[in-house]
Amino acid sequence: MVFQNCFCGSGVAFDKCCQPIVLGIQKATTAEALMRSRYVAYVVQDADYLIATTAPSHRGYYAKEDILSWATQNQWQCLEIVNVTPTTVAFKAYYLDSNKQLQVHHEYSRFVFENGEWLYVDGDYFED
Repeated sequence: MVFQNCFCGSGVAFDKCCQPIVLGIQKATTAEALMRSRYVAYVVQDADYLIATTAPSHRGYYAKEDILSWATQNQWQCLEIVNVTPTTVAFKAYYLDSNKQLQVHHEYSRFVFENGEWLYVDGDYFED
């Protein structure tokens, strides 16, 4: 049996880390766990999960087609967690763009715990 480490970089097997969260089998227990699972959703191109884990007050800012386009146009390489507080996660997501050039998406994300689950609110982006 082959075990694949999770795409989020935790070092834990995918089926024991983010896969159950993305599949809706379990909920993220922290903002960081949600952030990691959302990165994985980009890797596996699950736009429905990304919409579902966005705070209802902010879902109108995101279109499923745009999310799916961003997810599929890039080759996701790795995730680096820079800083974590109970409700924020700063991270760098490394990817190859359509020209195979390495890019970095550097974001400071905000999360909220509502109705028993963690949700993404919004983020600030940084130029590296």
